[in-house]
Amino acid sequence: MIKKKILAPNRIRRIQGGFSFIPHRFVSGGFLAALQQKELLLYLFLVAVCDRHGLSFYSYDSICSLLQITVEQYIAARDALIQKELIAFDGTLFQVLDLPATPPKPSSLQPLGNGRRQKAPIGIDQMQSIKDILKGIGHD
Repeated sequence: MIKKKILAPNRIRRIQGGFSFIPHRFVSGGFLAALQQKELLLYLFLVAVCDRHGLSFYSYDSICSLLQITVEQYIAARDALIQKELIAFDGTLFQVLDLPATPPKPSSLQPLGNGRRQKAPIGIDQMQSIKDILKGIGHD
């Protein structure tokens, strides 16, 4: 077993002002592996800015600007994190949730033989979501 020692005693992290943490189970339990890059980026951002109850409120334009992502990437990442039960969102307020008992299914990207990934076919539930989005903007 590796014996740990403090490497920089004058730089030990302390909780001051804000409060955020990521449970070790996020990595060891398979949650990290189940996220795509933009999902992970948004999740870590929300963890970093939330209070002790997991609450934060940043507008999508602020998030997109700070994370250097497009609105489409933000929406896809946000919706995936909601579907994976890692965050809740009411249109204004975010809540980073306690980790579920089991990690979400891996992302919709499936490995190819060459180690690269491709999108999985769109499922019925995803088609319904697309239909709902189009209805919301006035298209049927």
